[in-house]
Amino acid sequence: MSRPRSVFTCSACEAQFSRWLGRCSQCGAFASISETTPTPAVGLRASAAGSSPRRPALRVREVDDTGPARRLSTGLAEFDRVLGGGLVPGQVLLLFGEPGAGKSTLLLTAAHNVAESTHRPVLYLSGEESTQQLAVRARRIGATSEHLYLADSNDLAEVIGHIESLGDALALAIVDSVQSIASAQVDGRAGGVAQVMEVANTLTRLAKQRSTPLCLVGQVTKESTVAGPRALEHVCDTSLSIEGDRQTSLRLVRTVKNRFGPADEIACFEQTDVGMVEVPDPSGLFRDFRAEPIPGTCITVTVAGRRPLLVEMQALVSPTNAPNPRRGVSGLDSARVAMLIAVTERIARVTLSDKDVYAATVGGMRSNDPGSDLAVCLAIASAVTGIALPTDVAAIGEVSLSGDIRRVIMVDQRVAEAARLGHERILVPAGTGQSVSTRAARDRLIEVATIQQAFHMLRGFQSGTSQ
Repeated sequence: MSRPRSVFTCSACEAQFSRWLGRCSQCGAFASISETTPTPAVGLRASAAGSSPRRPALRVREVDDTGPARRLSTGLAEFDRVLGGGLVPGQVLLLFGEPGAGKSTLLLTAAHNVAESTHRPVLYLSGEESTQQLAVRARRIGATSEHLYLADSNDLAEVIGHIESLGDALALAIVDSVQSIASAQVDGRAGGVAQVMEVANTLTRLAKQRSTPLCLVGQVTKESTVAGPRALEHVCDTSLSIEGDRQTSLRLVRTVKNRFGPADEIACFEQTDVGMVEVPDPSGLFRDFRAEPIPGTCITVTVAGRRPLLVEMQALVSPTNAPNPRRGVSGLDSARVAMLIAVTERIARVTLSDKDVYAATVGGMRSNDPGSDLAVCLAIASAVTGIALPTDVAAIGEVSLSGDIRRVIMVDQRVAEAARLGHERILVPAGTGQSVSTRAARDRLIEVATIQQAFHMLRGFQSGTSQ
């Protein structure tokens, strides 16, 4: 039999080529293509004969689903929130983020909490650090449970051996990172497509068979996506991203995919010298507290998963002589902000074509929620006119191209959160009062149907009235 012909595979998107290229023509990644020799596949004739399944197929009514498993708490309420209530037995979790974001620290803290609460062994295995280095970090953050086991290895067979050596009592296994583990039975370098998929598939199959939760740490590329094949995210049950500005200690854990809970949930942590500390009420982190209002700011309430969060939208408008004025955006969708700038310019009858416009959120928060449209428009109009919105005013609503203000989801929870934090005047779309359950919150609502009415309210605030 002739030797299989080599192919060249991109580690970022798994595209295959007949020759080596410096840049992948499919995804545009540089230096991501490497030579691989495909393993000869079993012929269809041989596979057609089949084999007897280990377990016969069952009718849906015959499957016993009365006792799934109760969830395993990580001891971190915020982490349990993004998981949907805790870890499910056999669940495979992928946590990815930039270097230094706090992935290892967060999982090491969770491992200590699980070991202390269950009094069962928890394994933390690293392919990047030695056991001594792990122990130094564990002692620094107080992860010193006698049931917490540390190991280091880059070989898949040794990883499996460590997991099986702890027996069925193993409560949780953590592998840091999946790109650093390799199998001697698979060609290619560690972190390559073939190696990553072999490691992920093998460990996933082992976790399902043992009904043991497994956490995998993933490295990321320059584009902040998981390094390796995108199929890695499909293999895992849950994918979480941890993100945050290097200049601040705030870290956001966001659900990207979750088979056992809601997606797009968010949790907030603060990275300190003693580990990751939960922030149970993060609304105060995303807005500035000031005694006097200033132009160009407006408070809104966004929704992350099922959690309402107060966020301050800020805008800066500056005259420029450049032929193409700048449009800078931080934490917001640039295309949507460009649309809102156009709507504001037309409705408010202000000229922005000769001015630089910058829009941003506070605290490194990212918001793609349409419910923040009205706040962005008001912040821009406030920056242009110099009229400051009072600090007790919040704005909630989606803005259409026609200038109408549309209602948004979870408006009752948004209004309740704004009222809880002391906002006495809440601008909302017309008809919102019917969706608000409490009378105290309804009394704070100011319903506006169009952007024109909202800008009229802005001028009314300048004159000291709200009508």
